[in-house]
Order: sequence, then C-alpha cells, then structure tokens
Amino acid sequence: MADESLLALIESQLEKDPNKTFSDLCKEALWQALCVPESVRPSPPPTPQPVPTQGVELQISELQRQLADLEERFFAKESNRLEMMERHLTQLSQQVAQLAIMVHQTPAIQSPTPSTAVSEVVNHTVTTTYTATPPQDVDPVISRLSQYLDDF
Repeated sequence: MADESLLALIESQLEKDPNKTFSDLCKEALWQALCVPESVRPSPPPTPQPVPTQGVELQISELQRQLADLEERFFAKESNRLEMMERHLTQLSQQVAQLAIMVHQTPAIQSPTPSTAVSEVVNHTVTTTYTATPPQDVDPVISRLSQYLDDF
C-alpha cells in the first residue's frame, strides 16, 4: 500500500517536471509522504540540462584531428631544423679541421721574409692581426757587439 502511494506521488511529480531525475523525484515524494513542510525541506539542486553528446563528440574528434595535424607539422619543422643544424656543425668541424691542417703546414712553407701574417682574429667589432718573424740565428759575437753599438 505504501509503495503504491509512493509510486503515485512519483508519477504526479514526473508529470509536473519531466526533466527531474529519478533520485530527485524519490526524495520529493518521500518529503511529501512524510508530510514535511516546504519551508523545512532542503532546496533541490538545479536539474542538469541534457547535453547533445553527438555535437560534443564531433567537436572532440575535430580537435583531436587538429592537434594531430599540429603535432605533425611541429615535428616536421623541428626535424628540418635539426638536420640543418647538423649540416652546419659538420661544415664547421670540416672548416676547423682544414684550419688546423693549414696552421700545422704554415711553418714548413714560410719563406725567410721579415714579417708574415700568421692569423687574424675577427670579432664583430675588433679585427686584430698578429705577425711573426721567422727565427734568425744570432751570432754570439754580433750580440756582444750590439751592446756597444746601442751605447754608441
């Protein structure tokens, strides 16, 4: 008998507000069956509106596709940048190796000229040139006589 009256109350509430959940309807029916006044009852939470899931699923799949496309473009771009950097590093290491070979070969090729440019250091603002004179054999007699010439 109590179940039938509870069912009747649930059906009457469902007719009033068809968007309510079964749980909300049961709670309201119990409040009415227990004759609890409206002022003492807790306020029911707002009923959630049904969300069309098909539209949301389409948006999610579109966003996933866009994200995959973005990742693909990003990785392709980074791969190209990495390859370019590797090529530049290879070129630089080859140039350094060539310079090292040139530096080691330069003393054997030099002629006995008074001064020869050895290296040039280039900075964006300063350019410095260092010159070296080839070693000359110094006669001990000349070095002793040079003291007297300097004094004279």
